[in-house]
Amino acid sequence: MSAFDMGRVARRRGTNFVFVALCGAATVIALGALALILGSLLYQGLGGIDLKIFTMTQPAPGSPGGLANAIVGSIMMCAAAMVFAVIVGVLAGTYLAEYGGRTPYGHAVRFLNDVLLSAPSILIGLFVYQLMVKPFHGFSGLAGAVALALLAAPIVTRTTEDILNLQPAQLREAGMALGATRAFVVRKVIWRAGAAGLVTAGLLGFARISGETAPLLFTALGNQFFSLDLFHPMASLPTTIFQFALSAYDDWRRLAWVGALLIAVAVLSINIVGRMLARPQARP
Repeated sequence: MSAFDMGRVARRRGTNFVFVALCGAATVIALGALALILGSLLYQGLGGIDLKIFTMTQPAPGSPGGLANAIVGSIMMCAAAMVFAVIVGVLAGTYLAEYGGRTPYGHAVRFLNDVLLSAPSILIGLFVYQLMVKPFHGFSGLAGAVALALLAAPIVTRTTEDILNLQPAQLREAGMALGATRAFVVRKVIWRAGAAGLVTAGLLGFARISGETAPLLFTALGNQFFSLDLFHPMASLPTTIFQFALSAYDDWRRLAWVGALLIAVAVLSINIVGRMLARPQARP
């Protein structure tokens, strides 16, 4: 090997070492920040978890209470939002993957979906406020659910399109060769083959909206009482955390830490389940 070749190999090794070192340092910084966040949540919030958190509503300052109304409100609004987001997202993603993905209309839909993916959540909240709150002169849990659905639907759409594009073309060809229509093949073959991915799409959308605060401040507002009525203001964990964390009362700030811990655990659990479902299954 000539001196020139040896020098080039040394430069490549040096460049590779620097690149790997920078990647390792970035990983350590990211994991360290995550560990500090999780450590703070566990330290501040774990001691405040008891049965009252799940059985009592928001307290007055200095009184015993919990987060039952906020937990139920968050579950109701997120569940209602996901019904809309999954239906629209799966159908839109199926259209882009199976029917019109390469047409001008399909490109326009994909572009608008990408715009919604990166849109700030506060803008979605303002849009729904002008659409559903201001005309009816009142905040409501339904308006909050619509705002959350607009945030989750683009994620479900993009994930559904990607999952369906990964399905082998032979599945479509085999179904049509037997005389089945394209719609039948998509419903009975493609959707079933990508069922785990479609469930993952819904879980990712749910994880995206479960901690959103800004849209709910403009739509659902909040409610210190227990309520199951989506047509009136409704409490949620994010808005309760926002309100309690800024208060001057230690017991309210303690409840804010507990609520933050509950959301973090829920999001982490959903992402773990989604990863497990998305992982390829080993065939015997």
